[in-house]
Amino acid sequence: MLATIHTRARLGVSAPAVTVEVHLSSGLPSLSIVGLPETAVRESKDRVRSALLNAGFEFPARRITINLAPADLPKEGGRFDLAIALGILVASEQLPGESLAQLECLGELALDGTMRPVRGVLPAVMAARDAGRRILVPASNGDEASLAGGEDVLATDHLLRVCGHLAGTDTLSPLVPRELSYRPGDVPDLADVRGQHVPKRALEIAAAGGHNLLLFGPPGTGKSMLASRLPGLLPPLTDQDALEVASVHSVAGLPVRSDCWRQPPYRSPHHTASAVALVGGGSSPRPGEISLAHRGVLFLDELPEFDRKVLEVLREPMESGEIVISRAANQVTYPARFQVIAAMNPCPCGYLGHPTIDCQCAPAQVTRYQSRLSGPLLDRFDLHVEVPVQGGDVLMQTADRAESSAEVRRRVERARVLGVERGRVNAGLAGSALDEHCRVDEESTAMLSRAMDRLGLSARALHRILRVARTIADLAEDPRIRQSHLVEALGYRKLDRRPSRSGTNAPVSVKL
Repeated sequence: MLATIHTRARLGVSAPAVTVEVHLSSGLPSLSIVGLPETAVRESKDRVRSALLNAGFEFPARRITINLAPADLPKEGGRFDLAIALGILVASEQLPGESLAQLECLGELALDGTMRPVRGVLPAVMAARDAGRRILVPASNGDEASLAGGEDVLATDHLLRVCGHLAGTDTLSPLVPRELSYRPGDVPDLADVRGQHVPKRALEIAAAGGHNLLLFGPPGTGKSMLASRLPGLLPPLTDQDALEVASVHSVAGLPVRSDCWRQPPYRSPHHTASAVALVGGGSSPRPGEISLAHRGVLFLDELPEFDRKVLEVLREPMESGEIVISRAANQVTYPARFQVIAAMNPCPCGYLGHPTIDCQCAPAQVTRYQSRLSGPLLDRFDLHVEVPVQGGDVLMQTADRAESSAEVRRRVERARVLGVERGRVNAGLAGSALDEHCRVDEESTAMLSRAMDRLGLSARALHRILRVARTIADLAEDPRIRQSHLVEALGYRKLDRRPSRSGTNAPVSVKL
């Protein structure tokens, strides 16, 4: 007897279709699984056997061959347990197979037949919906599955209920789709930051244009405090973007929360994180921090303290918006369109440029510390902004409360609308789109040419200045980029420098 059951594998954030074929034949009792199963899949024969016997079914004393097709797709995890168990029941004629033709099954089985949750359910639900089939998932994954629409999703907690539904003696009701509305998550408010008008302005520009931002200054000036306010300035995600984010979190095994649906993610890895932790990988590739920050913010505190090799792996995904992890068996692509906010001290002791505390670092130490960040990496930050020390009179002000995150977010959303009309946020403008939307007059062109010569700017840095100027114009609701917008954008390139004759890198001013 032969039975065919439909299910889904997990490959990155996709869910390729897998067909479980179960064949019973005469011969000595045995069970073999073929089709590139890894250890957890091969061990499913013991879980399935115990689950069937404890649920009151007969385990066939025959030669059982289970094929997981396609044969060249690696299979991992316990997600195939339910499909294998149902295939054995159909092949041994203990269960009718007609109702399984348009149903996909996903779930791990406990020894007593209880269904346990699996990772990557949300991509599987969306793929099954696109294929025109219903899907059956563990009850523990029901909340996550309902995010993609529950009318085609069945959820239960035991093998017996699944069999009762297929035999017609019990009925599983489809999940009720969730009605999701945007509610800002519990994020800190920008009104809590006293003073720091220039960094707060830079934060608004970064939010409006999706720009990468580097904050530098002495310890305790509020760099981390400012960075943590950025998610509260970002507009809510679209439903499609929110599903992308939820899919990445699902395959990573993180909880998919509906209470902060459409809230951009915020990730802040420690500076001891490895390259694999940051970009993803492992023998069975999993998403890293940059993918978990997809459509949101990746905050890198104490940037020079990260290993230089770790930082350099960020350069390509910062440009491409995805990360490709290649292994001998397969290649996995994870989305990684994130916004980087980084913070650093100006020197090892942190007090270079402090108005009252003397820096204890030698010039060579400062140069060595700052050179931990390569020029190509610095080029990928659109804004370099100093966060200066604030006086006690500023910090103790209570009369005039600063603008709240909600007030700034309204301006950001208006500016983002203009970017959406162009097809993308300003940070992503390139090629002909950059030429079309970032035109400047002859006088501004001459000014930018002088700035490039004096500051030693690269072509990438010039393009980023134009994009930032476009965002500044959008915030002012001005259709043209004016010279004042370019001057402000140039002012946010504090760390651009060129080698001097002495061999050190020193800031250079340019006469505008």
